Amino acid sequence: MIAEEYGQTMEDDLIEDDSKVLRAVAQGDRDAFKVLYHRYYTKLSRFAFRITQRTELVEEIVNDAMVVVWEKAATYKGASKVSTWIFGITYHKAIKTVQKWSRVNQQLDNDYQQLNQLPDAGQGISNVQLTRDLQAMLTQLPAEQRAVVELTFYYGYSYPEISAIVDCPVNTVKTRMFHARRKLRELLPEGIKYPEP
Repeated sequence: MIAEEYGQTMEDDLIEDDSKVLRAVAQGDRDAFKVLYHRYYTKLSRFAFRITQRTELVEEIVNDAMVVVWEKAATYKGASKVSTWIFGITYHKAIKTVQKWSRVNQQLDNDYQQLNQLPDAGQGISNVQLTRDLQAMLTQLPAEQRAVVELTFYYGYSYPEISAIVDCPVNTVKTRMFHARRKLRELLPEGIKYPEP
């Protein structure tokens, strides 16, 4: 069974394993698709939430992205990691959703509570209040800048990988990060420094 064959690998083997699983998905293997779906659902949900700031849209975005993965798995050429490809699809779905829904920042307090209940929210930041403050500041960035910050600091992607995910030149990614950093520096309380990637 594909879930047993692919689902029990070590973290170091995930990149290679993702490629194997995606090849099986491309051949119509539903069990392989379930493995990929479960492997990425939480990460993509957090990412989609951080872009849209609307919990009610997250599941739809992730499901729409994974439908594209199912339908287009055979078109994956291996030019980037599978995770980069999947995050790129999710990014485009989330940005379209942000454009469709203009009220991104409504019910902010409720969204913060739900974000903080997600596993690993704010990983690496021990101060809960600082985490909330940073999330509040991120909501003030345009979605494209927010996505670059999230992919860099929460998911550890490099600028070339982010370029592949958001489908724009590396220099555009750097420009978005530059403007995001400048805005975040203005918003940070005095004495707190914005981290470098």
